[in-house]
Amino acid sequence: MANHIEAKLQNALDKVFVPGIMRSLVQMNLVRSAEIREGKARVTLASTAVPTEYHNLLKDQAATAVSNLSGVKEVAVDLTEVKPKELNHIAKIIAIMSGKGGVGKSLVASLLATSFAREGKEVGILDADITGPSIPKMFGLNGRPSGSETGILPILSKSGIEIMSMNLLLPSEDEAVIWRGPLMSKAITQFWEEVLWGKLDCLVIDLPPGTGDAPLTVLQAIPITGVIDVFTPQELTEMIVKKAVKMAQKMNVRVLGVVENMSYLVLPDTGKKLEVFGKSKGEEMAKACGAPLLGRLPIDPELAKLCDEGNIEKYSSDAVSQLFANVVAALNRET
Repeated sequence: MANHIEAKLQNALDKVFVPGIMRSLVQMNLVRSAEIREGKARVTLASTAVPTEYHNLLKDQAATAVSNLSGVKEVAVDLTEVKPKELNHIAKIIAIMSGKGGVGKSLVASLLATSFAREGKEVGILDADITGPSIPKMFGLNGRPSGSETGILPILSKSGIEIMSMNLLLPSEDEAVIWRGPLMSKAITQFWEEVLWGKLDCLVIDLPPGTGDAPLTVLQAIPITGVIDVFTPQELTEMIVKKAVKMAQKMNVRVLGVVENMSYLVLPDTGKKLEVFGKSKGEEMAKACGAPLLGRLPIDPELAKLCDEGNIEKYSSDAVSQLFANVVAALNRET
């Protein structure tokens, strides 16, 4: 009986949206306790990251939602402060890394997050590439995150992906972030500990390239489920990819696999695959790293166009579908 009542309360509160982000109290994990005794309902909500001016509104909306339940004669709603990291409940955390810049790491992160969202999963992207953030541009985001002294609320994309990036906090998107390593590491830690992500099935982290302070911070401070290494079919690739993979292995973080981006170009007239940057090294890299090849992504002018327009969520292809299926299989595979 108690479980039935609790379910009814949760369903009612799941219809109340948190001001500043179109996700519910339940989705953001702000419901701390809820019970009904002798017709009296008592609900305790965390006010974390909710601007002070919305506190009374939040209490009123929660009280109204619960008062509509049969048998409820009286409702009391209390607010309490809880740190964001204590409220964040994330099932899987995937870090996308690369040994060098310009290989399409952010692209892979965005395509994977979009694929999860299409499957009905609750997903977020933490853009840890502090000095070169490109995630907001690809998703067409230019708003500023809201929040309070107790936490920050991420921005929601068109398809409901939670996104936090340094570019969302800058006065303009072309503003340069000229910071040394320790400051970048601190910003990444804050994105993890001070942003209210709530309940997520998956958080995708877009790491900065290389093996320096910033990626080291992520691998040390965040409970990563696994990393995916992105590369292109060019010279020196094997050495660079191995460096990134060995870094993850030394940190005892599981390598889910590798992805070859810009692998080929499909000629529109014939459908033939042209390997613009030379012969594919996908299988070779996978063998060298001791990790599966998760996918080979082509150079696609349509994808480039959608990224420039901020509409990456509209893109789909067989190559991306195959990549996503392989990533899900890798996540489900026994370690």
